Amino acid sequence: MNAQGSPAALAAIAVDNLLFSHYILIVLSAIVVSFFIYRIAIGSIRHLRTLTCLNNDTQRYFRTPNKIYGFIKQHLFYAPLFRKRHSRPVRAGPVDLGTLPTRLQGLLLIGIIAMNVVLCVYGIEWHGPLVTKLKHFRNRAGTLAVVNLIPLVIMSGRNNPLIWLLNIPYDTFNLMHRWFGRIVVSLVITHATAEIINMVVTGTMGEDHPSGFEIFQQTLATTRFITFGFVALVAFVAIILTSHAAFRHAFYETFWHIHVALVSLILAALWIHLQGLTQLNYVKAVIAIWVVERAQRLIILLYRNLGPTTTRANIELLPGDALRVNIHLAHPWIFHPGQHIFLTIPSIGLHTAHPFSLAWSETLPQLAPSPDLEKDTLNSDILSLPQTSLSLVIRRRSGFTNRLYTKCASAPNTRLSLPALVEGPYGGSHDFTSYGTIMLFAGGVGITHQLPFVRSLLAGYASGTVAARKVTLIWVIQAPEHLEWIRPWMTSILAMPKRRDLLRIQLFVTRPRNSREIHSPSATVQMFPGKPNVEKLVEMECREQIGAMGVGVCGPGGLGDDVREAVRKRQGEREVDLLEEGFGW
Repeated sequence: MNAQGSPAALAAIAVDNLLFSHYILIVLSAIVVSFFIYRIAIGSIRHLRTLTCLNNDTQRYFRTPNKIYGFIKQHLFYAPLFRKRHSRPVRAGPVDLGTLPTRLQGLLLIGIIAMNVVLCVYGIEWHGPLVTKLKHFRNRAGTLAVVNLIPLVIMSGRNNPLIWLLNIPYDTFNLMHRWFGRIVVSLVITHATAEIINMVVTGTMGEDHPSGFEIFQQTLATTRFITFGFVALVAFVAIILTSHAAFRHAFYETFWHIHVALVSLILAALWIHLQGLTQLNYVKAVIAIWVVERAQRLIILLYRNLGPTTTRANIELLPGDALRVNIHLAHPWIFHPGQHIFLTIPSIGLHTAHPFSLAWSETLPQLAPSPDLEKDTLNSDILSLPQTSLSLVIRRRSGFTNRLYTKCASAPNTRLSLPALVEGPYGGSHDFTSYGTIMLFAGGVGITHQLPFVRSLLAGYASGTVAARKVTLIWVIQAPEHLEWIRPWMTSILAMPKRRDLLRIQLFVTRPRNSREIHSPSATVQMFPGKPNVEKLVEMECREQIGAMGVGVCGPGGLGDDVREAVRKRQGEREVDLLEEGFGW
């Protein structure tokens, strides 16, 4: 046996592989620490800005941008990977191919992919015997595949601790999760290919040996280690194929069941495949993370929905293929603007959960403040108390929402009351309290994300706890009948103290039936036909900007891209931040 094939050399190879896997964990940890430091710095600046602006109506100092930071936001943080498209999905005919990352996300992904490629090939004995090269390359790729499972699984969880630690939305982690999945599958295929080639080459090295493919077939059938490695390979390939955006969006519930089943199969197969190897520790860590996260969700789900009563959903039909769902909770929750929940209605969708933005919430009657308190204090206090009911607006699509809509439409008086399970709340990473000027764009049911911000800012303005001096809500709808989706909640908002001093509402109806449908109730609530000119609206607001300006958007991808482009153009001229909400899945 030559030196490169000696036990000492093979032991050195194993150490190298583990060392390189540690490098991946170190680099990823360094990225997390960097983002955490950035989050602390930005959070501290915004907190000080809020305190400074509470009694300052001009806020001139905060209107002037930092040129360097503005350049970074324009060309890195807010910039799409190419030109303008980011939120709007890429399509090939009717097939949805998913969305493109931002420039910052793209650079991170390129760096992570390059790191894995370099670590996969660096230090391999490329000038040694073919068998030794294949074995080392095989082991390196397999080790890196297993260690990358750790960030892959962490980023998939709804209770991912990095979400609140870094104040980065789940949508971003979900994007990274999909790319880490592609990295892992690529490494697994590389690992398996090197192993199969090694068997075939070894089997053809002498006349007395059987053919290489016969050795591979025999080994696959008789060697437990190889058998379960092959099972894991097939499951990895299946999971990447069924996770394609076209399949995921068209058959979400089917995708979800297949995904969970394949993940379970992969972890079980890897457990057997790596018995006796140090790399099994990585698999144990992955299983622990996955099990703990799911156990945590189950415990929270049971606690939230079981009590003296159980959670129940009252559903009513709305115009425009929509439903209003009022959920009475078994236990009171505390909600924050921008959060969403996962709703399960067993009689409609069995155990599958679907995300929806929280549009409105109500305070427990027994916890309501005394009526002797001033009205502006009343509104502020109510929002900080636990809530006993919440409301959603659901637009009819396919799958779960279509079945729910059909059942409600056929019910007496088009109303239903069904047992439900609610999980959450999640999200709420955006905070507008430090901005003097705020623009909130909403498209369609995206209004449910913006309404709680409007309500909270009005309450904070009345009680003097936010920097806001101008809030503009811009809602784009297809028909005036869609106003019925939020009419009771908008009536409450319009009745809040000092509303006329702070809030302006602009409604854009893209498909009015006739001109008589378009009328503006007042100077602060205006209605217009057609689509908004986002660029012009943002430019006009910047001219009269008070303090720093925050721009939020939730709606179709095209609207998000228009708002992003308008905000990018203002960088360097004014202090303008983009706070976009998306639900990537």
